[in-house]
Amino acid sequence: MNLPHLPALRRGKTYASLDTVEVCNHRTGEPMARVSQVGAGILRKDLRRIGEARAALKKFSTDELIAISAKAGEFFLNGTLPFGDGGHGQSADDYVRTLSATSGLPHVMVRRNMAKIHFALTNVRTVLNGLTRGLPLDVLDRGYGEQSGAAVSYYPTTNALGLVMPSNSPAVNSLWLPAIALKTPVIIKPGREEPWTPYRLIQAFIAAGAPPDAFGFYPTDHEGSGEVMKLCGRALIFGDAGTVAQYRDNPRFSVHGPGFSKILIGDDEIENWRDYIDLIAGSISDNGGRSCVNASAVVVPKYAAEIADALAQKLGPVAPLSPEDEGAKLSGFANAKMADFIDGAIEGDLAGAEDVTAKYRGGPRRVEFEGGVYLRPTIVHCDSFAHPLANREFLCPYASVMQVPQAEMLAKIGPSLVVTAITKDAAFTAQLLDSPLIERLNLGPISTMKISWDQPHEGNMFEFLYKRRSIERGW
Repeated sequence: MNLPHLPALRRGKTYASLDTVEVCNHRTGEPMARVSQVGAGILRKDLRRIGEARAALKKFSTDELIAISAKAGEFFLNGTLPFGDGGHGQSADDYVRTLSATSGLPHVMVRRNMAKIHFALTNVRTVLNGLTRGLPLDVLDRGYGEQSGAAVSYYPTTNALGLVMPSNSPAVNSLWLPAIALKTPVIIKPGREEPWTPYRLIQAFIAAGAPPDAFGFYPTDHEGSGEVMKLCGRALIFGDAGTVAQYRDNPRFSVHGPGFSKILIGDDEIENWRDYIDLIAGSISDNGGRSCVNASAVVVPKYAAEIADALAQKLGPVAPLSPEDEGAKLSGFANAKMADFIDGAIEGDLAGAEDVTAKYRGGPRRVEFEGGVYLRPTIVHCDSFAHPLANREFLCPYASVMQVPQAEMLAKIGPSLVVTAITKDAAFTAQLLDSPLIERLNLGPISTMKISWDQPHEGNMFEFLYKRRSIERGW
């Protein structure tokens, strides 16, 4: 079979390696493409010249790079872009089908993720305004200027942004997009099952007029990933709690691990809990439960059993559908062993808790459908936060429901990427605002999945890539 070949990109130029891996259809096992693999030596060689890539971006003004980003967004969403090294083009529909086949995301979810990426690219000016708190962007072109009547100067913290990307959700690529307008080259190690999105984004940027030198695309092994992390002055790392723990206190790394996002209902609103079931269910299950901003715990002062049952009634019957079905709500697993691990982890720790969805599923959690492996939604009612399933996060629609007095909630919840607090209680709101455990706080009935790109929910890309210096000018 003459498979399409996805090359590495060294400063935007294709590089075919003799070492390749096949990326396969998650349902049929059929190979979809061969992807070149590069070794750590090539990464070391290329990163010695990364200053040239930054120089290529510095030839553009920030305004010009913002305009390029917006054009790239249109190309990414609608265009036919180069794919591989055989002169092939990839349409938007081709991208949807390919990504769905290898990642397990149904078409409707791929398109929603595309829309998020498109929005991020076409609104880079708004994003940067939020990240920089209104800094005049020509300050980045000159290196100095004024903000609110005061002299300001910023200098870059790195010549390149390293990215060791996951395979769970295409929209995670939105996190690195502002780097181009911030004149920072990107060195991307793509996820094994999801090389398509970063590759398509790079091609969209180049088609829009960005310098090819600004982009490195390096499918590689564990050693190569380590070189990306070591040799780039700043890097984003994704992974489970164990993977990211070693990087969390190092300012060179922006860590993106489990979100442990939560929904809290206050004493003043708990009697209205039925009004919020649809919002809570969407926070748990949207995007197939694969996002760090999916709610993985629901904390209430009473009615925990009733709320768990209502959520289970809504989510328990959800079953796999064909990837082309517009009503599809579950994602398949490209790696069936991951589904087995999650299913086993939940079952193994259930003692003392109840999988409330079991009675509404009418069958097992792990199912096979049209050759793919899926995990159906799981709502677990735990008796306390001490239970091993109480504060867990899995790559599927999963959440625990716990009953905790409002006065004890903030002492129990632990670090949380997003907290939606459904309360109008001024004193409780003040406590939530004071909490250092909450990265993003939604006050009121707002889905944990709702993201404002000008208010980052995990780290500030501008503050990560630039540092302010004191400046005085005598001329």
